Amino acid sequence: MTETPKKAIIIGAGPAGLTAAYELLDKTDIKPVIYESTDAVGGISKTINYKGNRIDIGGHRFFSKSQIIMEWWTNILPLQGAPASDDRLLGRKIPFNSEYNKRKIKSGKTVTYLSPDPEKTDAVMLKRSRLSRIFFLRKFFDYPVSLNFNTFFNLGILRTVNIGLSYLKTSVHQIKPEKSLQDFFINRFGRELYHTFFKDYTEKVWGVPCSEITAEWGSQRIKGLSIYKTIAHALKKNLSRDSSIYQENVETSLIKEFMYPKYGPGQLWEEVARIIEENGCEIHINHRVCGITPHDDSISRVTVIDKSTGTIHEETADYFISTMPVKDLINSFKCKVPNNVLNVSNGLMYRDFITVGLLMDKLKLKNETNTITVNDIVPDNWIYIQERDVKIGRLQIFNNWSPYLAHDPRNVWIGLEYFCNEGDKLWAMTEKDFQKFAIDELSEIGIINPEDVKDGVVIKMKKTYPAYFGMYPQFNLIREFTDQFKNLFLIGRNGMHRYNNMDHSMLTAMAAVKNIIDGITSKNNLWEINTEGDYHEGN
Repeated sequence: MTETPKKAIIIGAGPAGLTAAYELLDKTDIKPVIYESTDAVGGISKTINYKGNRIDIGGHRFFSKSQIIMEWWTNILPLQGAPASDDRLLGRKIPFNSEYNKRKIKSGKTVTYLSPDPEKTDAVMLKRSRLSRIFFLRKFFDYPVSLNFNTFFNLGILRTVNIGLSYLKTSVHQIKPEKSLQDFFINRFGRELYHTFFKDYTEKVWGVPCSEITAEWGSQRIKGLSIYKTIAHALKKNLSRDSSIYQENVETSLIKEFMYPKYGPGQLWEEVARIIEENGCEIHINHRVCGITPHDDSISRVTVIDKSTGTIHEETADYFISTMPVKDLINSFKCKVPNNVLNVSNGLMYRDFITVGLLMDKLKLKNETNTITVNDIVPDNWIYIQERDVKIGRLQIFNNWSPYLAHDPRNVWIGLEYFCNEGDKLWAMTEKDFQKFAIDELSEIGIINPEDVKDGVVIKMKKTYPAYFGMYPQFNLIREFTDQFKNLFLIGRNGMHRYNNMDHSMLTAMAAVKNIIDGITSKNNLWEINTEGDYHEGN
């Protein structure tokens, strides 16, 4: 008699959920079944296709300190072996791979192929240069802020002196203990630099004062960055250049190169979905898990609603892997949840996100750098807009991520990013009104002329950023409650209510699958990911 194969139900088809399914298929005989509440895979890493123009929601660099993740990505989409269209036009000299190894799922068999030409094939990862700058006082500043002539000139002598004195004072008198994000920034950059570059922008992103956000946000996102590290990096950069895509000894906020799928991040996750479905995974889109039924110290089944038909059914499994927002997960439990856990869960907060894609004839903003670009647009991948008189937080220039994101490369294809709360004034605007509002803002700060806009689209994303305020300081109560269920694994950004990057989310998925293989019911190793010294991010 053949034994019935074990099954794992995975809630959510974002990077963490899809990675978990891939790892289960590759390393076990467990059948993964994914329920995704939206109509597409990829989560916030999906790519929106608007009339052939592709929008990356938030900008996703494919770079990781984990070589396992880097190799995992290039096993799905290999690095380019020939110039991309803009490389050819600009005569850009970058090192290419002549061949690559592709490992087959399940069998472990490795086959060698010639590295792909992005002009001839779509299944390819591009090697891109990274440039992001700060737009403040209607001028450009380096990101991270560099202590160079341009910075001093733009700030003026008085402000520059105050920044230096403030930093020296902070170096001697550190705030202890660090309770808030405000403390975190001041300890590393000084009070004056904090007020100049960090305070207003961070509060624009999160909608609350930095003094109300826990220091844990800083320790997860920019733990390795400081004035000292920035100066050391600038000196090292002038002496040597790391040509490796891994750049293992560089802080993530300072890396200069990254990988990027030809058609945006969603292309990779759509390919992962195709591979795992070919190997036996079921992916059910528009299916929302609305009930979690425990039995003793395990989860026994989930209740699923088919959003397209309204039908409800229950599914049993041996393992349950959740990437759904923690607030929704806790409210889905069909058992007596302790009141203190419910209170924390209902008090968890999120920041929502709106992207406005604008198709332009050209930008008003001039390229005054030494970098040559197609159509002479500014070379930035994205620009932090720190002007206090506008709501826009960041500006993506999609042409610089990949020349293939714009349907017609003669156009300039940009994304305006706004941070908001579901139901607030920004969120409540009609698409037409919001598009006009966004155009007016970019015009106000001198980046575009409204008459150069050819087309546009507005995209809203809920629960994009799990927040480190509200009831978050008591999150340990939720973890204690969920960790007691031996076959329940919380992974990913929203699944753990942690501001993880894509690679961190994938690593939590890999760790969960390894725990299943090894019969480990403790979740400690999952929660330790993105707390080690090797992981930093400055996006």
